[in-house]
Amino acid sequence: MISLAGRDILHAWGKFLFTGIGLGPLIGVTLIMAGVYRGLVADAQALLDNSSADLWVVQRSTQGPYAENSSLPDDAYRQILGLQGVAQAANVTYLTMQARHRDRDVRIMVVGVAPGIPGATPGWPPHLVAGRQIVLGHYEAVADVATGFVLSDRITIRRHEYTVVGQTRRTVSSSGDPMVFIPLKDAQQAQFQKDNDAIWQSRRRASANPGLNQPGNDSALRAVLESQAANPYVNAVLVTLAPGADADELAARIRRWAHLSVYTRAQMETILVDKLVASSARQIGMFLVILALVSPAIVAFIIYTLTMDKIREIAVLKLIGARNRTIAGLILQQALALGLIGFMVGKIAATFSAPLFPKYVLLMPADSIAGLAAILLICALASLVAIRVALRVDPANAIG
Repeated sequence: MISLAGRDILHAWGKFLFTGIGLGPLIGVTLIMAGVYRGLVADAQALLDNSSADLWVVQRSTQGPYAENSSLPDDAYRQILGLQGVAQAANVTYLTMQARHRDRDVRIMVVGVAPGIPGATPGWPPHLVAGRQIVLGHYEAVADVATGFVLSDRITIRRHEYTVVGQTRRTVSSSGDPMVFIPLKDAQQAQFQKDNDAIWQSRRRASANPGLNQPGNDSALRAVLESQAANPYVNAVLVTLAPGADADELAARIRRWAHLSVYTRAQMETILVDKLVASSARQIGMFLVILALVSPAIVAFIIYTLTMDKIREIAVLKLIGARNRTIAGLILQQALALGLIGFMVGKIAATFSAPLFPKYVLLMPADSIAGLAAILLICALASLVAIRVALRVDPANAIG
């Protein structure tokens, strides 16, 4: 039976090979769609890993800083740092924006990191692939290589220019935007400071308020204007635990005494994966369902066409006494061989095209194995239509 299927394939190997190659892109798209979902989850986990935090302290009743806007005073970390079980507590800001570089806009996430020790203070880039960490208090940046920035490049963030002094890799937001790390004070100014027009309008309104601008006493007005010019806010406080500390217990104490929302690593991962990534996952799932419905129909049509092309040969086999299971095995093996060729072509296409996608595509070996099993099953089921037709062939067709 195997020899019979092999001989038939070799007889028209060109048609069979190109049919399998034509099936490959469909399988490649399916693998890419699964890789896109895996990439979304990997980006979310990389975001948490790169923060080096055990707890995220954010504005009360929010799910920030990644899922919602969060704003809290930049001195809140001092109260948290004094609690037992806290090893490090550092402010951080996150701002997704377009950065200007060489007459082009690059979408990035700007991360403001607090002064501290790289590798110990949470929020800093965990590792560099080139250059050095930020050492000055202003106008230096560490950029992910996915931004396209290189060392000594000057990039414009809001009103100021920053020099890229270091490069890191796989530091991305939950949506896959590469990160650029700058000093916290600069990031606060970029995120919270108003533009010149808005500042002028705010000062004009304050000056026109008789309750603030009293004749002969402008102290209240000056105090208000100074408060408007200050930016004493951050998006979150990243906390690392001391050895032996319990994350859930410490989170409960911070909620009770600091009146802020606190999330552990497991809770933050749930927010990112089950809420932020969930809608994209459902959309990808719908595409996979459509492909799962379309693929059997295409494979069945291909196998049916190949079977109809050799109706006379099948009639000859039946005329010389070939059993039905021999003929069914012939078609089934050819269907499986077609699926194997298509899978190899699709796998190669997916592997080489994945790095070209703007978002991270993660191709997992387990997904490839599951995809291969699904393809073989689909081919086997799709061959049933052709087998049914072949078994109903009249042997008289061999001499008709």
